[in-house]
Amino acid sequence: MTPKDMFSHVGSVAASLMFFWAIFQQYFPHQIRNSIEKYQQRLVNYFYPYIQIRFNEFTGERLMRSEAYSAIEIYLSTRTSAQAKRLKADVVKNNQSLVLSMDDHEEVADEFKGVKLWWASGKHISKTQSLSFYPVTDEKRYYKLSFHKRHRELILGPYLNHVLKEGKAMKIKNRQRKLYTNNSSHWSHVVFEHPATFQTVAMEAEAKNEIMDDLITFSQAEEFYARIGRAWKRGYLLFGPPGTGKSTMIAAMANLLNYDVYDLELTAVKDNTELRRLLIETSSKSIIVIEDIDCSLDLTGQRRKKKEKEEEGGVEKEKLGKEEKESKPSQVTLSGLLNFIDGLWSACGGERLIVFTTNHVEKLDPALIRKGRMDNHIQLTYCRFEAFKVLAKNYLQLESHDLFSRIDELLKDVDMTPADVAEHLMPKKNVKGIADVCLNSLIVGLEKAKEEARLKLEQEKQLPVEESQGSALLAASEGAASDAKK
Repeated sequence: MTPKDMFSHVGSVAASLMFFWAIFQQYFPHQIRNSIEKYQQRLVNYFYPYIQIRFNEFTGERLMRSEAYSAIEIYLSTRTSAQAKRLKADVVKNNQSLVLSMDDHEEVADEFKGVKLWWASGKHISKTQSLSFYPVTDEKRYYKLSFHKRHRELILGPYLNHVLKEGKAMKIKNRQRKLYTNNSSHWSHVVFEHPATFQTVAMEAEAKNEIMDDLITFSQAEEFYARIGRAWKRGYLLFGPPGTGKSTMIAAMANLLNYDVYDLELTAVKDNTELRRLLIETSSKSIIVIEDIDCSLDLTGQRRKKKEKEEEGGVEKEKLGKEEKESKPSQVTLSGLLNFIDGLWSACGGERLIVFTTNHVEKLDPALIRKGRMDNHIQLTYCRFEAFKVLAKNYLQLESHDLFSRIDELLKDVDMTPADVAEHLMPKKNVKGIADVCLNSLIVGLEKAKEEARLKLEQEKQLPVEESQGSALLAASEGAASDAKK
């Protein structure tokens, strides 16, 4: 038989099968057709060794986008770029990077613990009649996973968990991070684009490494916190004089961990109920910040003293309470705040840092900053030579200079904040030798601050002498007056 005769024979057989199938579909009862198709499917499944799982893009009655579909789409993006011939691109992270995904009806292979499997993308198109009597096309995309049935347990358990976990992690990494602030009873946000990193923070290298290790350990400790029965959160207290870089430290922490930042203004919160509602709305992988906690509300150790004064006042206490109520709309209490930090509500959400900042740690109530609530106390101090070298590299791109030794001597004796040092190192104009100009400006500023500190110290020493002399003169005059009376 020639190839031409063979193709003709195959064509006639196919045409005959199609004819009989059309007759079968048209004249056989519906029940018989369903039974035949059911047994046919069983026969195919018996001999077909592969299992298929379909993940639809939209699920549920409200047709919400499936989190599993999104995670799979991101997970496959790395494999897609290497294997697929037709790709789709999407812009993320404030138009700064591209994420690639498979185009419709493409297939890529994956491997997990030596087992090979296949992902295929598909699209189901259906037409529905709209109110305007024009057909509306509805597209429903999906991913289909195929694997051999002998690997069912491995794929349905460890592999799919691996895909979802990796996909969610990549989604968080590629997301556009946000800076939230509370306005009345809800959050509003802007894009978080602060450039601070631990490499640019003016601080001793050893102290920075300790903080970074602590943060990274926390972010990877989900199983540990679950095992010990504690909420997956950690508290940080940043304290030190103004200008020592507390806000910059928070930005560096957020950039290191890729967390969102919630800047909570307590004075704008009406009461404990509203505070609880706001904090429940915060997401995982975030930093909740309360800056200047000693100034935010009456949450300091002065509460007891105020209470005693009010009790002494009697009627004045009533009047004072009324005036405070009218002038202070916020009724947030210390107990309400503590209940969120380490009470039952602290478990509402995971992987969150709670950061307090203050310029006066001695004013804070001990109950607010004890271990278990504020787990890590970080003191940000005045600028010393190691911190200065970081600033010199950031601002002037200097690793060393002849004037560094003089600056080192002055910084040992002078208390100047990193913010003030940075102001001297900020180039004011573009001239040749700008590094020398900035360093000399800093030296002049440090010498001036040193002289001012010396004069202040001398004045403080002279004050007790003058007071004692004044007391002696007063006593002598009183003695002379008594003698005159006698």
